[in-house]
Amino acid sequence: MKQTALKRWFNSGGPGVWLSAGAVSIAVIMTIGLLAVIAVRGLGHFWPSDVIAAQYDVPGQESHVLVGELVQSEQVPRARLKGAGLPVPDQGPEFMTRDLFKIGNRDISPGDFSWVIGEWLKDQRKPAQLMTLERREWGNFYGYLVNVKEDGNVIAQGEAAWPQLQARIERVQGISDQLDRLEKGEIGAINHGIERLRLRARKLELDGKLDAAAQADMASERAEFDARYKAVESQLAALHADFNRDSLTARDGNGKEIEIGIGKVVHAYQPNAMGTMTKLGFYFQKLWEFLSDDPREANTEGGIFPAIFGTVMMTLIMAVIVTPFGVLAAVYLREYARQGVMTRLIRIAVNNLAGVPAIVYGVFGLGFFVYVLGGSLDRLFFPEALPAPTFGTPGLLWASLTLALLAVPVVIVATEEGLARIPLTLREGSLALGATKAETLWKIVLPMASPAMMTGLILAVARAAGEVAPLMLVGVVKMAPSLPLDGNYPYLHLDQKIMHLGFHIYDVGFQSPNVEAARPLVYATALLLVLVIALLNLSAVTIRNRLRDKYKAFED
Repeated sequence: MKQTALKRWFNSGGPGVWLSAGAVSIAVIMTIGLLAVIAVRGLGHFWPSDVIAAQYDVPGQESHVLVGELVQSEQVPRARLKGAGLPVPDQGPEFMTRDLFKIGNRDISPGDFSWVIGEWLKDQRKPAQLMTLERREWGNFYGYLVNVKEDGNVIAQGEAAWPQLQARIERVQGISDQLDRLEKGEIGAINHGIERLRLRARKLELDGKLDAAAQADMASERAEFDARYKAVESQLAALHADFNRDSLTARDGNGKEIEIGIGKVVHAYQPNAMGTMTKLGFYFQKLWEFLSDDPREANTEGGIFPAIFGTVMMTLIMAVIVTPFGVLAAVYLREYARQGVMTRLIRIAVNNLAGVPAIVYGVFGLGFFVYVLGGSLDRLFFPEALPAPTFGTPGLLWASLTLALLAVPVVIVATEEGLARIPLTLREGSLALGATKAETLWKIVLPMASPAMMTGLILAVARAAGEVAPLMLVGVVKMAPSLPLDGNYPYLHLDQKIMHLGFHIYDVGFQSPNVEAARPLVYATALLLVLVIALLNLSAVTIRNRLRDKYKAFED
């Protein structure tokens, strides 16, 4: 009886169901665990950590004060430390503690981070007066505030210096915002206008129409641009003078003093004196800066807004390109093409395209889109800009087209499956009522197949948004802080190079000169890339579900 029941259980497919459920559960747990690790390590980077001051006594060396943030702590075998040349005594516990401190002060010490032996740290404390200066360059500075200066004259020192420092940092930040608006807005518009004027003159020269009247008109326009530039230049000079007016004197843990321009300081805070709510407010401020600011310090500091913008813009353009081409190809294969050997070969080729390595698409995009198609467009429409390329160089358009080519097989397959599920009776009923085949396709079949089209688009976005290898060849670069969308005609600059979250992760993680500083940003950017892809997919899923509910009655 037991064998018979066990045999019936196997024949019913129960083991397969349990194995499938177990495999799915493991996959879900692993995915959630991976996202949790990325979130903890990435988001924890923005929390204002306490700064430790301790006496570091290395046997046989002069003692000094170590000041910094504790980043990591681990147990290391004593023999390993001794083999590394450290003056570790032979007797003692088998394992010793090794701590990684972020000591900053790169303009004083050789590196941002330092491994130290925990047993050699004495008299560890967290003075409330210890401050962290987050700077625009040279990383963080850890130490004590001595005084604040204006035009080289001390205006506050001791306890009175801290509120003065905060007020002047806020003032400098306002000046920095004005400088950004002038340099990226006014100066950018003037440079754009001068360049368009130069290209227009070159075009007239090539056409043999650069007469005296045209030269006079352009000279007048150039004079207007020069007048605008001089006015903005005087404003910039005054703002730069104000920006560099104030400075501070700081002292490190060993008593060495250094003067730092307040214009170089982004934030100054005393983490040991901050309460939990104050730290929480500062944390969300730093998180917002990460999402909204431009990168700095070789992408290891600042924000990643240009990479977010470039990723979303490129994915949206890719979706606009891939959807009509994929749908038209699927409609032709399913509704119009004669079902024979050639059609089967085309379907096999489409399915095989979905498995081609992404880097192959990148090489094709560079060779065909950039050099052949882009070079031809330059010769036909932009001869006045040559030999400088306009579209004959990697840019946003070619990156989007390459991704569209990579994703189009997915859209074709999903759309074909959706068209195949439309009942034949609906087509026949529409034709019987006098509608043409095109009207039936446009008003009956395509609307009902739209959820499948959205499914294909979701899969395309999920694959294309995270690709990195082909984009390195066709338009994505390490640093492109100017956005491809601005107020200068033609407003959307498809020829401009962009930043991308996937390439940003690769660059920060593998090309950064400061690996330890870049590590938490790799996790934070990876989490953000997952969230961006999820948001794009959720938007498409929402649209698909609404379309499915709308046409569900017809399917029933």
